[in-house]
Amino acid sequence: MRSVLSRRTAVPTALALCSLLAASGCGSGDSSSESGSGDMTFEGRGPITYVAGKDTTGTMQAQLDRWNKKHPDQKVTFIELPTDADAQRQQMIQNAETESDAYTVLSLDAVWTSEFAANRWIDQLPKDEFPLDTMLQPVVDTATYRGKLYAAPASSDGGLLYYRTDLLEQAGVAEPPATWDEMKKACAKVLKLPEAEGMTCYTGQFEKYEGLTVNFSEAVHSAGGVVTDANGKPNVDTPEARRGLDFLVDSFEDGTIAKKAITYQEEDGRRAFQKGDVVFMRQWPYAYALLNKKDGSSDVAGKFDVAPLPGADGPGTSSLGGHNLALASSAKNKATALDFMKFLSNEENTRKNLKAASLAPPYATLYEEQELIEKYPYLPELKESIVRAKPRPRVVRYGDVTRAIQEEAYAALNGRKSSAAALKSLQKSLEKLTTPGQ
Repeated sequence: MRSVLSRRTAVPTALALCSLLAASGCGSGDSSSESGSGDMTFEGRGPITYVAGKDTTGTMQAQLDRWNKKHPDQKVTFIELPTDADAQRQQMIQNAETESDAYTVLSLDAVWTSEFAANRWIDQLPKDEFPLDTMLQPVVDTATYRGKLYAAPASSDGGLLYYRTDLLEQAGVAEPPATWDEMKKACAKVLKLPEAEGMTCYTGQFEKYEGLTVNFSEAVHSAGGVVTDANGKPNVDTPEARRGLDFLVDSFEDGTIAKKAITYQEEDGRRAFQKGDVVFMRQWPYAYALLNKKDGSSDVAGKFDVAPLPGADGPGTSSLGGHNLALASSAKNKATALDFMKFLSNEENTRKNLKAASLAPPYATLYEEQELIEKYPYLPELKESIVRAKPRPRVVRYGDVTRAIQEEAYAALNGRKSSAAALKSLQKSLEKLTTPGQ
């Protein structure tokens, strides 16, 4: 059994090994050397575990119950990790580094696939076992590494702009804003209303965690910049990236974003919007069902709608989110695990997740069903968000990269660095982290 390595040393060690073992195909096109699955034989049946972040939607146990009722000898136990994505990732990596069989099927943030596959923490999967040709291509891409399938797309995610329809109408704003300037002008009108007393304009996710990487990346992309290109090369020390970060920094300074939002994760922003504290919110689609509950828990039920994220000069660009199912290389009962992954990611279950929790399905046809659109009118905007979305950096050392982004973006939002200084420092850090052998 290997000793537990820190997150900072584990990935560089793996990269060094890949360099030394290049001739044997580490991380190459040779599927037998890219994962613990070897020839992709999945053996063993019996109890397994499903490992995911906190189920804020309340839908997961019902799905597990359906499986367990039909498979009493192959029961799945839910291991619920913290809400914070960084904490989830850390616990999954610790399990992999100790070669523990405690975790079987992992719910991975879509951007983790490359890192987990390159380090052989997850097994390669057979493409023909999953209906990939019926899914949105950007979603399928998040589940692959070097052309091989390492995860099963279970849900997607695209950022949306939630806005108060009632207040915009009262203020004489006919359409949701398509640009940042339009959003600020709309807020200026809304906040003059007596009904808007004590409200602020906009919120997103700005605590120093994965959500900040998402919001920073969206701001940069929505201003015409990039964080890393298709080959993983960073390019953030640019006027476009500075314009994107300046939008966030200036919004904190001029009150467009409330100061307390520097501590917001997804649920903090959702609760603030739900209580009627903000006019506009950047959020994932899961919040739609919660905000629209008619049980008295939401003050904005029936009073909001969604639109594409605004950008610098037109509609903005979402970061591509979502979760994929991966098989831990050190797990037991892999035949059961593969069947469970196919069950959990099938069209029927993703349809149930859409209906119960507003989770974005990976299947293209579900966005086109008129019956679903009538019940979930945000589906066209959501599909557009996903198709137009840009991935966060798809790099092997993702953990180090996202920490570097969070550190510099947070320093700029807190006023400890200018946008220019933060981006210059970030460029240097990302160059080191994405250069082979560093």
